[in-house]
Amino acid sequence: MTMTTTAGRAPIVTGSPLLGSMSDLLNDPLAAYLRARRDHGDVVRFRAGPPGLRSDIYAVFSAEGAQQVLATRAADFRKDNVFYEELRQSVGNGLLTSQDDTYLRQRRLVQPLFTRRRVNGYASQVAGEAASLAAGWRTAPSDVVELVGEMHRFALRVVGRILFGTDVEKAFEVIERTLPPLQEYSLKRGFSPVKAPRTWPTPANRRAGRLQAELHALCDGIIDSRRDRDDRDDLATLLVHAENSEDGSLDADELREQVLIFLLAGHETTATALAFALHLLARHPEEQRRVSDEVNRVLGGPGGRAPTAADMEELPYLTMVLKEAMRLYPSAPVIGRRSVADTEVDGVRIPAGADILVSPWVTQRHPDYWPDPDRFDPSRFTPEAEAGRPRYAWFPFGGGPRACIGQHLSMLESVLGLAVLLREFEFEDAEVGEVPLGAGITLMAKGPARARIKPRS
Repeated sequence: MTMTTTAGRAPIVTGSPLLGSMSDLLNDPLAAYLRARRDHGDVVRFRAGPPGLRSDIYAVFSAEGAQQVLATRAADFRKDNVFYEELRQSVGNGLLTSQDDTYLRQRRLVQPLFTRRRVNGYASQVAGEAASLAAGWRTAPSDVVELVGEMHRFALRVVGRILFGTDVEKAFEVIERTLPPLQEYSLKRGFSPVKAPRTWPTPANRRAGRLQAELHALCDGIIDSRRDRDDRDDLATLLVHAENSEDGSLDADELREQVLIFLLAGHETTATALAFALHLLARHPEEQRRVSDEVNRVLGGPGGRAPTAADMEELPYLTMVLKEAMRLYPSAPVIGRRSVADTEVDGVRIPAGADILVSPWVTQRHPDYWPDPDRFDPSRFTPEAEAGRPRYAWFPFGGGPRACIGQHLSMLESVLGLAVLLREFEFEDAEVGEVPLGAGITLMAKGPARARIKPRS
């Protein structure tokens, strides 16, 4: 990468003469972002595409800059960028992608479903699914588990119980087959300087249309099964019957889009946190023993009682481990926005209409906030250590007015799920080297994360 500079402007990461930074951002964006910060600083400009068709993407890597974009000046940075527009076309205009009055209305209707009291009431479903998973592992023919796939299934089963009040094995097959290629399709279109309209019958458009139709049919079936009953406490039933005097209710398209967003965000983010927390503990046996001792003190040994929401406060070290895993492996490695007016971030001018991104992946590895940033060290999250860092040195759930509405649910599911599994099993790393990673809309493991499990007695 080379750099040219102009006073007050972000240094340009030019990449190759033919495509600029496009190849780097498509093939290995995580490495490209880390390299850009290391070589050029906390605000850079990627120039992507062939000559004459290049577009600029500004990237902000400091905690202070991330706070400006997401929180203190959030009104200046909207979800109008090309990547959100492509995602909006693929998965709908739900809470993740909607804006302005549409977003505020949806948030008001959905917020009562995510109060701390209601979320805490889902602890029994989380504990029950974790116990079921542990029982299955005890009778499995192999003592090696692939953590990424297992945690995706676990997280989706939990979401199924909470969102649908039922088992979701059929839904799992559809989601795992359709969402990843739709994410990849959306990302490629976002980076492409020239793209065919989605209505053109190209092979990629036709495949995306088929995948989207499958997801819509799945969500519509879930919604239809809830329309004539209001005696259940799952989120789908509550969504169908959500209404208030100011905002009315959600129409058919909005219901589908909310269910689809909850399916996407509600299982992928938690699954990533769970899988990599176990992966890291398998590679750090001393930390694993410390967590296991804490869990045993709170819940009893193997076969002990089911955890409850109240136990979360009694498991501080496990929570620190989880936060450190989310630092190193944030489920959303990049968050995009578009500037609405000429502005300044970290002393660098950002023009109106510019695509801009902040990156938990980079900021949470920034050496100014994290000494020896690649090292796994849960003690970074003692209350004293957290108080000594900028607020946005760690932001795996985003931040500001658009922070993830389900972050308490994700933490509840992760802490209680890990508590059950670590009480019942010892984990030993069964891989050589790091798990290969990629980045779409979410962080993706491109290879297995295997661990050998030994039942505790």
